[in-house]
Amino acid sequence: MQRLEHRACFGGWQDVYRHDSKVLGCEMTVGVYLPPQAEHGPCPVLYWLSGLTCTEQNFITKAGAQRYAAEHGIILVAPDTSPRGESVADAEGYDLGKGAGFYLNATREPWARHYRMYDYIVDELPAWVEANVPASGVRAISGHSMGGHGALTIALKNPGRYRSVSAFSPIVAPSQVAWGQKAFAAYLGEDREVWKAYDATELVAHAQEKLPLLIDQGGADEFLQNQLRPELLQAACEAAGHPLELRLQPGYDHSYYFISSFIGGHIAHHAEAMR
Repeated sequence: MQRLEHRACFGGWQDVYRHDSKVLGCEMTVGVYLPPQAEHGPCPVLYWLSGLTCTEQNFITKAGAQRYAAEHGIILVAPDTSPRGESVADAEGYDLGKGAGFYLNATREPWARHYRMYDYIVDELPAWVEANVPASGVRAISGHSMGGHGALTIALKNPGRYRSVSAFSPIVAPSQVAWGQKAFAAYLGEDREVWKAYDATELVAHAQEKLPLLIDQGGADEFLQNQLRPELLQAACEAAGHPLELRLQPGYDHSYYFISSFIGGHIAHHAEAMR
């Protein structure tokens, strides 16, 4: 691996690394924030999954999360949102291909060779983190928009792996909205039964673990009605008896101004769960 950035931040260090991913067949960049407590022993890890068009840079430069991670002694890990490189398939538009991995394992060509973000986030990335930084092995997961979808589905599909899960403005029902339908059809094919494996509204009905879901959603989000539709997850959770705290925040949009306003509460939530 190669360390690309090393910056002092709230008594700790904001690093960015590049490493080889066998799962994705390319090099990946990952932001890692080490709080000051990491100098004295292993710390729990919060994995952050970003949204469409993002890289590892969006969260580490815009969310203001390092301040709260330093207070609670939490390592923050923010990977890129898709495989990258000249050999990696891409498409026109921002919602498919590079920057739009959707945290699934693609099964259709030309995507299947590299687009295996689910396996990367669930297995390869934590193994890399725990081998290279002072991580305790205690994990939580969160994300925004496409990354909120990723955080929810990964937590629901992997009981016992994460102590807590939260999301900002997640795509909760990708099978029912344009962003998800476009990506799922390209990556997985037209069989909608296959799509259910990556749809939070479908997964809560059969979740083996009732891990509480914490979601903040901006009331002035420009994508609220046509792409995010949190009421669909709320109905699914009510039907399944799955705990959900869905907070609609009036006036807030889809941006990192929204995330930075509430990230402190999310990190405190995860810190309590990871004690």
